[in-house]
Amino acid sequence: MLDPRKATDALSSRINRLLYRQLIDFDSRFQPIPDLAEWQQLSAKHYRFSLIDESFFPDGEQLNAEDVAATYRSVLDKGLGSAHRGSLKHIRAIEVINDKQLDFYLSHEDALFVGRLVIGILPAKMIAQNHQFQALPIGSGACEFIAMSEQKLQLKRRSDGVELAFIPVKDATVRVLKLKKGELDIIQNDLSPELVQYAAKQPQLQVDYHYGTGFGYIGFNFEDPLLSQLALRQAIAHGIDRQAVIDAVFSGRARLAGGLLVPKHWCGVEDMPQYDYNPSLARQLIKQVIEQIKKRSEIRPELAGLIKKSQSGQEVIELSYKTSNDPTRIRLATIYQSQLKPLGIHLKIQSYDWGTFYNDIKQGRFQLYSLAWVGVKSPDIFQYVFASNAIPPQGANRGRYRDQLADDLIAQASQTEDLAEQAKLYKRLQKRLQATLAAMPLWYEDQYAVSRNNISGYQLYADGRLDGLLRVQKN
Repeated sequence: MLDPRKATDALSSRINRLLYRQLIDFDSRFQPIPDLAEWQQLSAKHYRFSLIDESFFPDGEQLNAEDVAATYRSVLDKGLGSAHRGSLKHIRAIEVINDKQLDFYLSHEDALFVGRLVIGILPAKMIAQNHQFQALPIGSGACEFIAMSEQKLQLKRRSDGVELAFIPVKDATVRVLKLKKGELDIIQNDLSPELVQYAAKQPQLQVDYHYGTGFGYIGFNFEDPLLSQLALRQAIAHGIDRQAVIDAVFSGRARLAGGLLVPKHWCGVEDMPQYDYNPSLARQLIKQVIEQIKKRSEIRPELAGLIKKSQSGQEVIELSYKTSNDPTRIRLATIYQSQLKPLGIHLKIQSYDWGTFYNDIKQGRFQLYSLAWVGVKSPDIFQYVFASNAIPPQGANRGRYRDQLADDLIAQASQTEDLAEQAKLYKRLQKRLQATLAAMPLWYEDQYAVSRNNISGYQLYADGRLDGLLRVQKN
Protein backbone atom coordinates (compact mmCIF):
# COMPACT_ATOMS: atom_id res chain seq x y z
CA MET A 1 0.00 0.00 0.00
CA LEU A 2 1.84 3.10 -1.27
CA ASP A 3 -0.69 5.64 0.01
CA PRO A 4 0.78 6.52 3.45
CA ARG A 5 -2.67 7.48 4.77
CA LYS A 6 -3.85 3.90 4.33
CA ALA A 7 -0.69 1.84 4.83
CA THR A 8 -0.60 -0.21 8.04
CA ASP A 9 1.76 -3.13 7.36
CA ALA A 10 5.48 -2.91 8.11
CA LEU A 11 6.74 -3.35 4.53
CA SER A 12 4.49 -0.62 3.11
CA SER A 13 5.50 1.76 5.89
CA ARG A 14 9.19 1.11 5.19
CA ILE A 15 8.86 1.73 1.46
CA ASN A 16 6.72 4.82 2.04
CA ARG A 17 9.56 6.29 4.13
CA LEU A 18 11.57 6.35 0.90
CA LEU A 19 8.81 8.03 -1.13
CA TYR A 20 7.46 10.58 1.33
CA ARG A 21 8.66 12.96 4.04
CA GLN A 22 7.04 13.16 7.47
CA LEU A 23 6.91 15.88 10.08
CA ILE A 24 8.81 13.98 12.78
CA ASP A 25 11.06 10.98 13.28
CA PHE A 26 12.35 9.18 16.39
CA ASP A 27 15.69 9.06 18.19
CA SER A 28 17.39 5.96 19.62
CA ARG A 29 15.12 6.06 22.69
CA PHE A 30 12.03 6.39 20.46
CA GLN A 31 11.35 9.97 21.45
CA PRO A 32 10.08 12.33 18.70
CA ILE A 33 12.65 14.50 16.93
CA PRO A 34 12.21 16.97 14.04
CA ASP A 35 12.25 15.70 10.46
CA LEU A 36 10.44 18.14 8.18
CA ALA A 37 9.39 20.35 11.07
CA GLU A 38 10.12 21.43 14.60
CA TRP A 39 7.34 22.24 17.04
CA GLN A 40 6.25 24.30 20.01
CA GLN A 41 3.55 23.31 22.47
CA LEU A 42 1.78 26.61 23.01
CA SER A 43 -0.76 25.14 25.43
CA ALA A 44 -1.96 21.72 26.53
CA LYS A 45 -4.08 21.44 23.38
CA HIS A 46 -2.29 23.72 20.93
CA TYR A 47 0.83 22.80 18.90
CA ARG A 48 2.63 24.92 16.30
CA PHE A 49 4.78 23.23 13.66
CA SER A 50 7.37 25.11 11.61
CA LEU A 51 8.89 23.57 8.48
CA ILE A 52 12.67 23.63 8.79
CA ASP A 53 13.74 21.61 5.76
CA GLU A 54 13.12 22.32 2.09
CA SER A 55 11.49 19.40 0.33
CA PHE A 56 10.23 19.21 -3.24
CA PHE A 57 7.69 17.09 -5.10
CA PRO A 58 8.65 15.56 -8.48
CA ASP A 59 7.06 18.45 -10.39
CA GLY A 60 9.38 20.94 -8.66
CA GLU A 61 6.74 22.34 -6.29
CA GLN A 62 8.05 22.90 -2.77
CA LEU A 63 6.25 21.16 0.08
CA ASN A 64 4.51 23.71 2.28
CA ALA A 65 2.17 23.98 5.25
CA GLU A 66 -0.93 23.66 3.04
CA ASP A 67 0.30 20.20 1.96
CA VAL A 68 0.72 19.16 5.59
CA ALA A 69 -2.74 20.43 6.52
CA ALA A 70 -4.39 18.80 3.49
CA THR A 71 -2.73 15.46 4.26
CA TYR A 72 -3.93 15.34 7.86
CA ARG A 73 -7.38 16.70 7.05
CA SER A 74 -7.80 13.90 4.51
CA VAL A 75 -6.77 11.31 7.11
CA LEU A 76 -9.47 12.68 9.42
CA ASP A 77 -12.08 12.46 6.66
CA LYS A 78 -14.29 9.42 7.39
CA GLY A 79 -14.81 8.94 3.66
CA LEU A 80 -11.14 8.08 3.13
CA GLY A 81 -11.34 5.17 5.56
CA SER A 82 -7.83 5.65 6.94
CA ALA A 83 -6.83 3.24 9.72
CA HIS A 84 -4.79 6.10 11.21
CA ARG A 85 -7.85 8.25 11.86
CA GLY A 86 -8.35 6.70 15.30
CA SER A 87 -4.90 7.66 16.60
CA LEU A 88 -5.45 11.25 15.39
CA LYS A 89 -9.03 11.57 16.62
CA HIS A 90 -8.16 14.33 19.11
CA ILE A 91 -7.31 16.80 16.32
CA ARG A 92 -10.09 19.41 16.45
CA ALA A 93 -8.75 21.83 13.86
CA ILE A 94 -5.72 22.54 11.66
CA GLU A 95 -4.96 26.14 10.73
CA VAL A 96 -2.29 27.24 8.24
CA ILE A 97 -0.45 30.39 9.34
CA ASN A 98 1.85 30.78 6.32
CA ASP A 99 3.82 28.59 3.92
CA LYS A 100 6.10 27.42 6.72
CA GLN A 101 3.86 27.25 9.79
CA LEU A 102 0.61 25.64 10.86
CA ASP A 103 -1.23 25.01 14.11
CA PHE A 104 -2.89 21.84 15.40
CA TYR A 105 -5.69 22.25 17.94
CA LEU A 106 -6.77 19.25 20.02
CA SER A 107 -10.07 18.46 21.68
CA HIS A 108 -8.29 16.58 24.49
CA GLU A 109 -4.81 16.70 25.98
CA ASP A 110 -2.53 14.08 24.46
CA ALA A 111 1.07 13.80 25.68
CA LEU A 112 1.89 11.44 22.80
CA PHE A 113 0.42 13.67 20.09
CA VAL A 114 3.67 14.72 18.39
CA GLY A 115 4.75 11.09 18.02
CA ARG A 116 1.56 10.34 16.08
CA LEU A 117 2.46 12.70 13.21
CA VAL A 118 4.30 10.15 11.07
CA ILE A 119 2.08 10.17 7.97
CA GLY A 120 3.94 10.88 4.73
CA ILE A 121 3.00 14.32 3.37
CA LEU A 122 1.12 14.46 0.04
CA PRO A 123 0.69 17.44 -2.32
CA ALA A 124 -2.51 19.31 -1.47
CA LYS A 125 -3.48 19.90 -5.09
CA MET A 126 -3.37 16.17 -5.83
CA ILE A 127 -5.45 15.38 -2.75
CA ALA A 128 -8.05 17.88 -4.01
CA GLN A 129 -8.12 16.00 -7.33
CA ASN A 130 -8.70 12.64 -5.55
CA HIS A 131 -5.45 11.36 -6.98
CA GLN A 132 -4.90 7.60 -6.54
CA PHE A 133 -1.61 7.62 -4.66
CA GLN A 134 -1.58 3.83 -4.37
CA ALA A 135 -1.34 3.52 -8.17
CA LEU A 136 0.95 6.52 -8.72
CA PRO A 137 2.71 7.70 -5.53
CA ILE A 138 3.73 11.35 -5.50
CA GLY A 139 5.86 12.39 -2.55
CA SER A 140 8.85 14.54 -1.66
CA GLY A 141 10.98 11.75 -0.21
CA ALA A 142 14.49 10.67 -1.13
CA CYS A 143 13.11 8.35 -3.85
CA GLU A 144 10.78 8.87 -6.77
CA PHE A 145 8.28 6.33 -8.07
CA ILE A 146 8.98 4.90 -11.54
CA ALA A 147 6.66 1.94 -12.11
CA MET A 148 4.92 -0.96 -10.43
CA SER A 149 3.69 -4.36 -11.61
CA GLU A 150 3.12 -7.76 -10.06
CA GLN A 151 6.75 -8.60 -10.84
CA LYS A 152 8.51 -5.45 -9.66
CA LEU A 153 8.30 -2.10 -7.86
CA GLN A 154 10.76 0.44 -9.28
CA LEU A 155 11.95 3.57 -7.49
CA LYS A 156 14.73 6.04 -8.32
CA ARG A 157 17.02 7.74 -5.84
CA ARG A 158 16.80 11.48 -6.34
CA SER A 159 20.35 12.11 -5.20
CA ASP A 160 22.06 10.14 -7.98
CA GLY A 161 19.37 8.57 -10.19
CA VAL A 162 20.18 5.01 -9.11
CA GLU A 163 17.22 2.67 -9.63
CA LEU A 164 15.97 0.53 -6.75
CA ALA A 165 13.91 -2.53 -7.71
CA PHE A 166 11.83 -4.49 -5.19
CA ILE A 167 11.14 -7.98 -6.53
CA PRO A 168 8.77 -10.37 -4.74
CA VAL A 169 10.10 -13.93 -4.49
CA LYS A 170 7.86 -16.05 -2.27
CA ASP A 171 10.12 -19.05 -1.78
CA ALA A 172 13.04 -18.30 0.57
CA THR A 173 15.36 -20.88 -0.99
CA VAL A 174 14.74 -19.46 -4.47
CA ARG A 175 15.51 -16.01 -3.05
CA VAL A 176 18.97 -17.13 -1.92
CA LEU A 177 19.66 -18.91 -5.22
CA LYS A 178 18.74 -15.77 -7.15
CA LEU A 179 21.07 -13.81 -4.88
CA LYS A 180 23.91 -16.24 -5.65
CA LYS A 181 23.27 -15.91 -9.41
CA GLY A 182 23.26 -12.11 -9.23
CA GLU A 183 19.56 -11.77 -10.03
CA LEU A 184 19.12 -10.08 -6.64
CA ASP A 185 21.54 -7.87 -4.71
CA ILE A 186 20.15 -7.71 -1.16
CA ILE A 187 17.74 -9.73 0.97
CA GLN A 188 16.71 -8.19 4.28
CA ASN A 189 15.22 -10.61 6.84
CA ASP A 190 12.56 -13.27 6.07
CA LEU A 191 14.97 -16.18 5.67
CA SER A 192 15.25 -19.23 7.87
CA PRO A 193 18.29 -19.26 10.19
CA GLU A 194 19.61 -22.25 8.22
CA LEU A 195 19.51 -20.28 4.96
CA VAL A 196 21.28 -17.32 6.58
CA GLN A 197 24.00 -19.64 7.84
CA TYR A 198 24.26 -21.20 4.39
CA ALA A 199 24.58 -17.77 2.77
CA ALA A 200 27.33 -16.78 5.21
CA LYS A 201 29.46 -19.65 3.87
CA GLN A 202 29.11 -18.66 0.20
CA PRO A 203 32.15 -16.81 -1.17
CA GLN A 204 30.08 -14.37 -3.25
CA LEU A 205 27.75 -13.41 -0.38
CA GLN A 206 28.01 -11.52 2.91
CA VAL A 207 25.77 -11.28 5.98
CA ASP A 208 25.41 -8.24 8.24
CA TYR A 209 23.52 -8.05 11.53
CA HIS A 210 22.02 -5.33 13.72
CA TYR A 211 20.16 -5.66 16.99
CA GLY A 212 16.39 -5.55 16.52
CA THR A 213 13.34 -4.35 18.44
CA GLY A 214 10.72 -6.78 17.09
CA PHE A 215 9.03 -8.43 20.09
CA GLY A 216 8.40 -12.16 19.74
CA TYR A 217 5.87 -13.67 22.13
CA ILE A 218 3.57 -16.58 22.89
CA GLY A 219 -0.07 -15.58 23.20
CA PHE A 220 -2.58 -17.16 25.58
CA ASN A 221 -6.36 -17.39 25.29
CA PHE A 222 -7.66 -16.03 28.59
CA GLU A 223 -11.14 -17.36 27.90
CA ASP A 224 -9.78 -20.90 27.94
CA PRO A 225 -10.49 -22.71 31.27
CA LEU A 226 -6.90 -23.95 31.44
CA LEU A 227 -4.89 -20.96 30.24
CA SER A 228 -6.95 -18.52 32.29
CA GLN A 229 -5.04 -19.96 35.26
CA LEU A 230 -1.88 -17.99 36.04
CA ALA A 231 -0.10 -21.09 37.38
CA LEU A 232 -0.33 -22.82 34.00
CA ARG A 233 0.95 -19.76 32.14
CA GLN A 234 3.82 -19.57 34.62
CA ALA A 235 4.56 -23.27 34.10
CA ILE A 236 4.86 -22.71 30.35
CA ALA A 237 7.09 -19.67 30.87
CA HIS A 238 9.40 -21.57 33.23
CA GLY A 239 9.27 -24.72 31.10
CA ILE A 240 10.62 -23.23 27.86
CA ASP A 241 14.38 -22.63 27.74
CA ARG A 242 14.39 -19.44 25.68
CA GLN A 243 18.16 -18.94 25.71
CA ALA A 244 18.73 -22.48 24.48
CA VAL A 245 16.30 -21.79 21.64
CA ILE A 246 18.11 -18.55 20.76
CA ASP A 247 21.44 -20.35 20.71
CA ALA A 248 20.20 -23.37 18.74
CA VAL A 249 17.83 -21.76 16.24
CA PHE A 250 19.12 -18.20 15.88
CA SER A 251 22.81 -18.86 16.56
CA GLY A 252 22.62 -16.36 19.39
CA ARG A 253 21.28 -13.60 17.11
CA ALA A 254 18.47 -12.48 19.45
CA ARG A 255 18.11 -11.06 22.96
CA LEU A 256 15.82 -12.31 25.71
CA ALA A 257 12.75 -10.08 25.95
CA GLY A 258 11.07 -8.87 29.10
CA GLY A 259 8.44 -6.56 27.66
CA LEU A 260 6.93 -5.34 24.42
CA LEU A 261 9.10 -2.20 24.53
CA VAL A 262 12.88 -2.66 24.54
CA PRO A 263 14.61 -1.57 27.78
CA LYS A 264 16.21 1.52 26.20
CA HIS A 265 12.82 2.89 25.11
CA TRP A 266 11.92 6.00 27.11
CA CYS A 267 9.11 3.93 28.64
CA GLY A 268 11.11 0.69 28.72
CA VAL A 269 11.78 -1.33 31.88
CA GLU A 270 15.45 -2.15 32.41
CA ASP A 271 14.89 -4.30 35.53
CA MET A 272 11.95 -6.33 34.26
CA PRO A 273 11.52 -9.55 36.29
CA GLN A 274 12.24 -12.58 34.11
CA TYR A 275 10.73 -16.06 33.97
CA ASP A 276 13.95 -18.06 34.05
CA TYR A 277 14.09 -21.62 32.79
CA ASN A 278 13.15 -23.75 35.80
CA PRO A 279 11.70 -27.15 34.86
CA SER A 280 11.36 -28.25 38.51
CA LEU A 281 9.18 -25.27 39.32
CA ALA A 282 7.23 -25.83 36.10
CA ARG A 283 6.43 -29.41 37.15
CA GLN A 284 5.22 -28.23 40.55
CA LEU A 285 2.98 -25.61 38.95
CA ILE A 286 1.50 -28.16 36.53
CA LYS A 287 0.71 -30.55 39.40
CA GLN A 288 -0.89 -27.63 41.22
CA VAL A 289 -3.10 -26.89 38.21
CA ILE A 290 -4.12 -30.53 37.86
CA GLU A 291 -5.09 -30.75 41.55
CA GLN A 292 -7.12 -27.54 41.33
CA ILE A 293 -9.00 -28.85 38.30
CA LYS A 294 -9.77 -32.10 40.11
CA LYS A 295 -11.24 -30.20 43.04
CA ARG A 296 -13.31 -27.95 40.81
CA SER A 297 -14.55 -30.94 38.80
CA GLU A 298 -16.33 -32.21 41.92
CA ILE A 299 -18.70 -29.27 41.46
CA ARG A 300 -18.36 -29.01 37.67
CA PRO A 301 -17.90 -32.55 36.30
CA GLU A 302 -17.29 -31.29 32.78
CA LEU A 303 -13.87 -29.97 33.91
CA ALA A 304 -12.61 -33.50 34.54
CA GLY A 305 -12.10 -33.90 30.81
CA LEU A 306 -9.38 -31.25 30.86
CA ILE A 307 -6.97 -33.72 32.44
CA LYS A 308 -5.61 -36.41 30.13
CA LYS A 309 -3.59 -39.57 30.68
CA SER A 310 -0.36 -40.22 28.83
CA GLN A 311 0.55 -43.67 27.51
CA SER A 312 2.54 -44.23 30.69
CA GLY A 313 -0.49 -43.35 32.82
CA GLN A 314 0.82 -39.92 33.85
CA GLU A 315 -1.75 -37.16 34.28
CA VAL A 316 -1.01 -34.46 31.72
CA ILE A 317 -2.49 -31.30 30.25
CA GLU A 318 -3.04 -31.16 26.49
CA LEU A 319 -2.96 -27.82 24.69
CA SER A 320 -3.16 -26.83 21.03
CA TYR A 321 -0.50 -24.50 19.63
CA LYS A 322 -1.27 -22.67 16.38
CA THR A 323 1.39 -21.31 14.07
CA SER A 324 1.93 -20.40 10.44
CA ASN A 325 3.37 -22.97 8.04
CA ASP A 326 6.69 -21.11 7.92
CA PRO A 327 9.39 -23.79 8.47
CA THR A 328 11.19 -21.81 11.17
CA ARG A 329 7.97 -21.23 13.12
CA ILE A 330 7.11 -24.93 12.90
CA ARG A 331 10.60 -25.81 14.11
CA LEU A 332 10.20 -23.49 17.09
CA ALA A 333 6.86 -25.11 17.88
CA THR A 334 8.39 -28.57 17.91
CA ILE A 335 11.12 -27.36 20.29
CA TYR A 336 8.51 -25.98 22.68
CA GLN A 337 6.67 -29.29 22.36
CA SER A 338 9.76 -31.32 23.25
CA GLN A 339 10.69 -29.07 26.19
CA LEU A 340 7.20 -29.10 27.73
CA LYS A 341 6.31 -32.77 27.23
CA PRO A 342 8.53 -34.16 30.05
CA LEU A 343 6.98 -31.61 32.40
CA GLY A 344 3.39 -32.76 31.81
CA ILE A 345 2.19 -30.43 29.03
CA HIS A 346 1.53 -32.05 25.67
CA LEU A 347 1.34 -29.58 22.79
CA LYS A 348 -0.66 -30.39 19.69
CA ILE A 349 0.88 -28.32 16.89
CA GLN A 350 -1.49 -26.97 14.24
CA SER A 351 0.12 -25.14 11.31
CA TYR A 352 -1.80 -23.23 8.65
CA ASP A 353 -1.20 -20.88 5.75
CA TRP A 354 -0.76 -17.31 6.94
CA GLY A 355 -4.27 -16.10 6.08
CA THR A 356 -6.03 -18.95 7.88
CA PHE A 357 -3.69 -18.77 10.88
CA TYR A 358 -4.02 -15.00 11.31
CA ASN A 359 -7.79 -15.07 10.94
CA ASP A 360 -8.06 -17.76 13.63
CA ILE A 361 -5.96 -15.64 15.98
CA LYS A 362 -8.11 -12.54 15.43
CA GLN A 363 -11.27 -14.59 15.98
CA GLY A 364 -9.93 -16.10 19.22
CA ARG A 365 -9.90 -19.66 17.82
CA PHE A 366 -6.77 -20.84 19.64
CA GLN A 367 -5.29 -21.85 22.97
CA LEU A 368 -1.66 -20.90 22.30
CA TYR A 369 -0.02 -19.12 19.37
CA SER A 370 3.11 -17.16 18.61
CA LEU A 371 3.60 -13.90 16.70
CA ALA A 372 5.74 -10.77 16.88
CA TRP A 373 5.14 -7.04 17.11
CA VAL A 374 7.49 -5.06 14.86
CA GLY A 375 8.16 -1.36 14.42
CA VAL A 376 6.53 -0.35 17.73
CA LYS A 377 7.56 3.13 18.85
CA SER A 378 4.68 4.62 20.85
CA PRO A 379 3.58 3.26 24.27
CA ASP A 380 -0.06 3.69 23.30
CA ILE A 381 0.40 0.22 21.77
CA PHE A 382 -0.64 -1.08 25.20
CA GLN A 383 -4.15 0.33 24.78
CA TYR A 384 -4.40 -1.39 21.40
CA VAL A 385 -3.02 -4.75 22.55
CA PHE A 386 -3.97 -5.23 26.20
CA ALA A 387 -6.95 -3.03 27.12
CA SER A 388 -10.13 -4.98 27.86
CA ASN A 389 -12.05 -2.77 25.41
CA ALA A 390 -9.60 -3.61 22.56
CA ILE A 391 -10.76 -7.15 21.82
CA PRO A 392 -10.98 -7.60 18.00
CA PRO A 393 -12.37 -5.94 15.98
CA GLN A 394 -12.02 -2.95 18.36
CA GLY A 395 -8.30 -3.57 18.77
CA ALA A 396 -5.63 -6.27 18.88
CA ASN A 397 -6.27 -7.80 22.31
CA ARG A 398 -6.33 -11.22 20.66
CA GLY A 399 -5.89 -13.15 23.90
CA ARG A 400 -9.01 -11.57 25.41
CA TYR A 401 -6.87 -10.39 28.35
CA ARG A 402 -8.86 -8.57 31.02
CA ASP A 403 -7.27 -7.00 34.09
CA GLN A 404 -8.70 -4.06 35.99
CA LEU A 405 -5.35 -2.76 37.25
CA ALA A 406 -3.89 -2.90 33.75
CA ASP A 407 -6.94 -1.03 32.40
CA ASP A 408 -6.58 1.61 35.12
CA LEU A 409 -2.87 2.14 34.37
CA ILE A 410 -3.54 2.38 30.63
CA ALA A 411 -6.25 4.99 31.28
CA GLN A 412 -4.12 6.98 33.73
CA ALA A 413 -1.14 7.01 31.37
CA SER A 414 -3.24 8.16 28.43
CA GLN A 415 -4.70 11.03 30.49
CA THR A 416 -1.36 12.21 31.93
CA GLU A 417 0.21 15.22 30.25
CA ASP A 418 3.59 15.00 32.01
CA LEU A 419 5.87 12.63 30.07
CA ALA A 420 7.97 11.68 33.09
CA GLU A 421 4.86 10.68 35.02
CA GLN A 422 3.55 8.91 31.96
CA ALA A 423 6.77 6.89 31.71
CA LYS A 424 6.37 5.80 35.35
CA LEU A 425 2.81 4.64 34.69
CA TYR A 426 3.76 2.71 31.57
CA LYS A 427 6.62 1.03 33.42
CA ARG A 428 4.22 -0.01 36.19
CA LEU A 429 1.87 -1.30 33.53
CA GLN A 430 4.56 -3.41 31.88
CA LYS A 431 5.49 -4.99 35.20
CA ARG A 432 1.81 -5.77 35.76
CA LEU A 433 1.55 -7.36 32.33
CA GLN A 434 4.64 -9.42 33.12
CA ALA A 435 3.36 -10.46 36.55
CA THR A 436 0.04 -11.65 35.07
CA LEU A 437 1.72 -13.05 31.94
CA ALA A 438 -0.58 -11.20 29.57
CA ALA A 439 1.71 -12.70 26.95
CA MET A 440 4.89 -14.72 27.33
CA PRO A 441 7.91 -12.68 26.20
CA LEU A 442 10.32 -14.60 24.00
CA TRP A 443 13.01 -12.44 22.40
CA TYR A 444 13.97 -9.48 20.24
CA GLU A 445 15.27 -10.98 16.99
CA ASP A 446 18.23 -9.32 15.26
CA GLN A 447 17.84 -7.62 11.91
CA TYR A 448 20.04 -9.01 9.14
CA ALA A 449 20.83 -8.47 5.49
CA VAL A 450 22.33 -10.96 3.05
CA SER A 451 23.95 -9.29 0.05
CA ARG A 452 26.43 -9.90 -2.73
CA ASN A 453 30.06 -8.99 -2.09
CA ASN A 454 29.93 -6.10 -4.55
CA ILE A 455 27.39 -4.32 -2.35
CA SER A 456 28.80 -1.78 0.13
CA GLY A 457 27.50 0.84 2.52
CA TYR A 458 24.19 -0.85 3.33
CA GLN A 459 23.12 0.11 6.85
CA LEU A 460 20.65 -1.85 8.96
CA TYR A 461 18.35 -0.29 11.55
CA ALA A 462 16.82 -1.74 14.71
CA ASP A 463 13.24 -1.24 13.48
CA GLY A 464 13.86 -2.83 10.07
CA ARG A 465 13.49 0.35 8.01
CA LEU A 466 14.95 0.32 4.51
CA ASP A 467 16.73 3.69 4.71
CA GLY A 468 20.05 1.93 4.04
CA LEU A 469 19.00 1.81 0.38
CA LEU A 470 19.52 5.56 0.18
CA ARG A 471 23.31 5.21 0.52
CA VAL A 472 24.13 1.67 -0.61
CA GLN A 473 26.48 1.27 -3.56
CA LYS A 474 26.95 -1.51 -6.11
CA ASN A 475 30.56 -1.79 -7.16
